[in-house]
Amino acid sequence: MRISRKSSIIALCLVACLLVFGSFATAKAPVLRMATTTSTDNTGLLDYLAPILLKDTGIEIQWVSVGTGKALEYGRNGDVDVVLTHSPSQEDRFMEEGAGVNRRKVMYNDFVLIGPANDPAGVKGKPVVQAFAAIAAKKQKLVSRADKSGTHTAELKLLERAGVKDFDKADWYVQTGQGMLKTINIADEQNGYALSDRGTFIKYEAGLEGRKGLVIICEGDKELLNRYSVMAVSPMKHPNVKYDLALKYIDWITSSKVQKDIADFKVEGKQLFFPEAETRYGH
Repeated sequence: MRISRKSSIIALCLVACLLVFGSFATAKAPVLRMATTTSTDNTGLLDYLAPILLKDTGIEIQWVSVGTGKALEYGRNGDVDVVLTHSPSQEDRFMEEGAGVNRRKVMYNDFVLIGPANDPAGVKGKPVVQAFAAIAAKKQKLVSRADKSGTHTAELKLLERAGVKDFDKADWYVQTGQGMLKTINIADEQNGYALSDRGTFIKYEAGLEGRKGLVIICEGDKELLNRYSVMAVSPMKHPNVKYDLALKYIDWITSSKVQKDIADFKVEGKQLFFPEAETRYGH
């Protein structure tokens, strides 16, 4: 069949368009590196949000989940582009050092004191500071992450407020050096108490599969607020970081659309995190 010159030009244009669009379709997505806490990972929140991020922005996210102290250390070293953590006092220092920029609140839940259903320390329903004092006085096992995480930092403040001293040398104070879910499981095995973020505890409950386990002993205390924030790693200190991607991620995770996605994330029908992006820091 004879092809006209005009048809040939049109065909060439179509091929060129296919090549261009094909290159976009196969282009590797830009990768954002994030350090975050074990609670955001253990609960499944990050796995839930990652494909939404890729669809909305074209950004692929890779993360390491550790305690907040370690996550901020990764940020200080420029090993990641953005951090998502839950320890306001440690985050304050991070910002004051100039290690982070554009700090934004993202979400919150709360900490809960969990323990055996028979509550050997007799503290169920008491204010959490009194509960910690009684656990120490009765030498009941308190299982700690002991990893400079946000949860560990909150626990240390509660022990200080309870007037408990030299607990780190006591037999009843069990230091795991592990993440939240592993620490809960160790507390379960040892019939001890532990401080947990509510989200990870709900994940633990979902895995009990009908058997008895630890229960919530203290909750709802104002001392137990657990707030999560996001910060970009400073490009002034680390020119190698992908600051543009970090800012896009921060804008994305604090957007009204993604805040709703976070609110919609549930385990066993229970909401794990509550949006808070409308509240800003003064940094």
